[in-house]
Amino acid sequence: MKKTPMYADTAASVPSPGPLPTDHLAPADAASPGPVLAPATRPDATPTGSTRRLLWHLGEMALAMIAGMVLLGPLWEMAGAPVGLAGALARPDVAALVMATNMTVGMTVWMRYRAHHWRGVVEMAAAMYVPFLLLLVPFWVGALGGDALLLGGHLLMVPAMVLVAVRHRHESPAVIRRHPAVVALARRWPTGLALLLTVDMWVDPGVLSPWTMLVLPGGYLLVGALRRTLRGPGVLATQLVGLVIWVALTLVAVASGGRAAAWLVALGWLAHAGWDVVHHRTRRVVPRGYAEFCVVLDVALAAVMIVAILSSGD
Repeated sequence: MKKTPMYADTAASVPSPGPLPTDHLAPADAASPGPVLAPATRPDATPTGSTRRLLWHLGEMALAMIAGMVLLGPLWEMAGAPVGLAGALARPDVAALVMATNMTVGMTVWMRYRAHHWRGVVEMAAAMYVPFLLLLVPFWVGALGGDALLLGGHLLMVPAMVLVAVRHRHESPAVIRRHPAVVALARRWPTGLALLLTVDMWVDPGVLSPWTMLVLPGGYLLVGALRRTLRGPGVLATQLVGLVIWVALTLVAVASGGRAAAWLVALGWLAHAGWDVVHHRTRRVVPRGYAEFCVVLDVALAAVMIVAILSSGD
């Protein structure tokens, strides 16, 4: 997994401007026992201040913010309903601040993992909150509607994030301590992301539409076309066979309807997990991270749907 730290926790010098922290542990000194993560040097590393690294950093921030919203959003609803806060959480001004909080939590966790300086983390958090805070007064006096508040806050957030990233893009990464367990979990980020996306369904189990099964073979074809990995002998033919199988399964489920369709959808997602495992082992068509994400997502969603079917009792 590519790492792009841009902020330093200390004034420690770094051999080159573009090193990334690795998951290799350096010996600890007597004053600070425990594993220490040392920066690695790569002669071909992209300079820290480059446009490419800046864009990568912003992309990581966006994904971390989305992960924060996906994970924490259902928790707010679960905690608010028993104490009578469901109505308050539905208000646009409260929803905007809750959303900013969820994004900030996700962003903070990821930036600290990437060894960014706390000053940069705080400024990026301000980029989450300030746009919404600026629009609250016009909203409260009736000059803005709820949709305009949320849309305007997100639009203002983008340049604010860019300004913070540009301001700190030349800062060097720091030597950091990181527990081996944290490193191991971070390497399994596709699994974590897939599980995050299923949190909401575990709270309220249900069965997906049969048409969602078309995403299963379609994703592989799209990624393979973009990566130009469909050109090997038999590769494209295999993917097309998979497309035919899941399209046929989708059409049968749509025609069947009812409980039979629900079982076909659940088993279709579960069967695709085997497809993912094969591609993960062979490393063909899609990156291993994508295959890992898909197999966990497919199994989790299939399990949720099976629970929903069994609990329905129809």
